[in-house]
Amino acid sequence: MTSRPLDSNRYRSDFALKSVLSILLVLMLASCKVLPYKFNMASIDYSKTKTIQIADFPIRSAYVWGPMQTIFNNQLKDLFANHTRLQQVKRNGDLKIEGEIVQYQQRNKSVSSEGHSAQTELSMTVNVRYTNNANHQEDFERQFTASATYETTQSLNAVQEELVTQMVREITEQIFNATVANW
Repeated sequence: MTSRPLDSNRYRSDFALKSVLSILLVLMLASCKVLPYKFNMASIDYSKTKTIQIADFPIRSAYVWGPMQTIFNNQLKDLFANHTRLQQVKRNGDLKIEGEIVQYQQRNKSVSSEGHSAQTELSMTVNVRYTNNANHQEDFERQFTASATYETTQSLNAVQEELVTQMVREITEQIFNATVANW
């Protein structure tokens, strides 16, 4: 058996290719830090926007459930606190979110073969006014709605907290996406 000498040109070529690819990978990863985006999809330029003012949303609906207001307000503030670096302030925020809960209602969604309600739909609508003091072209006033269905064999009292929490989560995510995720 004879041994073959290493092809030094091939070895150098492979080493050069791996080195170039490694450098490109490092540059690509480093460039991600330059962008004002976070992996949670918030697109905030923190050099211009540092604070957010989130007003408490009162209930302006004819039909109400008392804890709904507190659940909504806490969830909205927690969402921004947990997914942005914005400092929440009581006034003069770079961003401002205010509004009211304008609708909370239930309606029959489906009917059984006997002619009785089989499912009931609970819905909630929130009116939001958003102001971006760094870029007023992004300001808006818009309504966000969510709904949840439950079997009529269950009482509203038995499912209300769970369904309201689910709808609040959905609406606050819609608000987050419309304001700082720019979706």
